[in-house]
Amino acid sequence: MTNPAFRSISGVCDVAILRGAAASPYGAPDVLLEIPHGATKAAHYAALRSELHGPFPDGLEDFFFVNTDVGAPEVALRVAERVVAAEPTRCALVVRCHIPRTFIDCNRVIDADTKPSPSIAGAMTPGIANYIRDPADFRLLVGRYGEYRALVERAYAEVCGTGGVALMVHSYAPKNIDVPVDERIVERLHEAYTPEVYPKWTLRAEVDLITNSPDGTLYASEALVRRVIDGFTRAGVQVARNEAYTLHPTSTGAVYAARYPERTLCIEFRRDLLAREFTPFAEMTIDPDKADRMAAVLAQAIAL
Repeated sequence: MTNPAFRSISGVCDVAILRGAAASPYGAPDVLLEIPHGATKAAHYAALRSELHGPFPDGLEDFFFVNTDVGAPEVALRVAERVVAAEPTRCALVVRCHIPRTFIDCNRVIDADTKPSPSIAGAMTPGIANYIRDPADFRLLVGRYGEYRALVERAYAEVCGTGGVALMVHSYAPKNIDVPVDERIVERLHEAYTPEVYPKWTLRAEVDLITNSPDGTLYASEALVRRVIDGFTRAGVQVARNEAYTLHPTSTGAVYAARYPERTLCIEFRRDLLAREFTPFAEMTIDPDKADRMAAVLAQAIAL
């Protein structure tokens, strides 16, 4: 039975509740897997773009493909499946956002004062990009964001507020490409991926655990972090901590981590380790075996 508080919302998110064979049909989930950048398919981009007026930069879909968390939904779902299979009394909740971060980022704190803005190279990408200029587009996007945020707020309260654990599942590009996000984002990205420029960018860790705030405060459970690191190390996967970024206060991930200390863990996977082929400007196909390899470690780490 699906909890009426957690149901998929068309154009906003997909919700799945997975119960073990011995779990109560009415029991609350004790594991949450959130994928705030879960709009990874061309169809996700096309569906929202068809509702917006624009205008937008030419080829903006290229920015979508290169900057969405491909593989994260597959890993998250597989973690949930493994958890309830191994421990049949447990229940897992998976929330996959369907709103492309190309237009509005559901992992950013957006309120009544938030305005579309650009970002400089190396900075956090904006909550709402500065090429969102049409008032109707702005209202639609903020409305969808609000629906997603409201559901996720309830999910964290339901799971983490009662002693459960939440994994914030992300993926990032193989290299740390720092370019401003503005009206020229598409041409900047194509330049960054040219054969002359691309080799100059720094290769990222295979897995990065985002556990601390910028001032060094640890929000994740050290015991859980150690289990995850040990598991990936045994699997031959390189693990870093806070190498790509920290839990910045403008991210909703940081909000939930601070609100529920030791109950959440944010994790990044390198996309080329999940996709059959890394194709930055086209939809990628995820290899189920590669996703399961990563999921196996996380499922074991959050075992009761």
